[in-house]
Amino acid sequence: MAKQKKIAVTGASGLIGSALCAQLKSDGHQVIKVVRRAARVADEVSWNPLKGEIDLAGLEGADAVFHLAGAGVGDKRWSAAYRSEILNSRLLSTTTIANACEQIQPEVFISASAIGYYGETGDRSVTETDRGGEDFLSIVCREWELVANQAPSVRTVKLRTGLVLDPTGGALGRMLPIFKFGLGGKLGSGKQWWSWITLHDQIRAMIFLMNSKIEGPVNITSPNPVTNQQFTAALARALKRPAFFPAPAFALRAALGGFSTEILGSKKVMPKVLLDNDFEFDYPHLLAALTELVD
Repeated sequence: MAKQKKIAVTGASGLIGSALCAQLKSDGHQVIKVVRRAARVADEVSWNPLKGEIDLAGLEGADAVFHLAGAGVGDKRWSAAYRSEILNSRLLSTTTIANACEQIQPEVFISASAIGYYGETGDRSVTETDRGGEDFLSIVCREWELVANQAPSVRTVKLRTGLVLDPTGGALGRMLPIFKFGLGGKLGSGKQWWSWITLHDQIRAMIFLMNSKIEGPVNITSPNPVTNQQFTAALARALKRPAFFPAPAFALRAALGGFSTEILGSKKVMPKVLLDNDFEFDYPHLLAALTELVD
């Protein structure tokens, strides 16, 4: 039987964090949730990332630390103030938890990032060794990953996560009601590449990385990215609904503001590190994944 580990998780209440905590507990590990209030139960540790404060005593003995906290990029329109919040929430929280890791010395520090790192890639496939882009989210991801390096004596993994698919939240959760009514369709031209992964495989990949010797950036995406037009057609097929109602780019820009660049932009990202290390996806193909998720 595998050794039981003590594992700390920030952002534990989010879509990925809650699923990760549930799986880790199911696997027999002790999970410590790092929360932004006073700890109420034994499995919580308090922190204030804006002030750089964290209960180090509560983290002592942690074998692994997952850092998933940060303001949601799709939660609000990108005003100047919210752009600052997106960036600062990541820099301050990552600095706080990385400094803590340097002191408590876990076996591994796994810090969130995103495929936004690459910026616009068009039809060009990119892997972990490709350079980053120059748009707002590219800069956020680059700065975010840089501050994760503040635990230099700890093996550090940076999760460049793609579009995470689960019916309970994220992009798929928002799209499902529209498509169930037969009102879905491609977004913009539909030619932009979407790099996706099921929440199920996302969690499997994160635990795989925890138990590996891998370090540095890792793309957390399916090996089979699709265009938006292919994505929306597959979702409609999985739901047995039509997809005749495209959303024009100008309407998305009006509705979503700056975040529309993520919906309309193209990112064709390949998970080279995972594939090179023989990680096997349970859902490598989109239609099978969506059929399972919306059944």
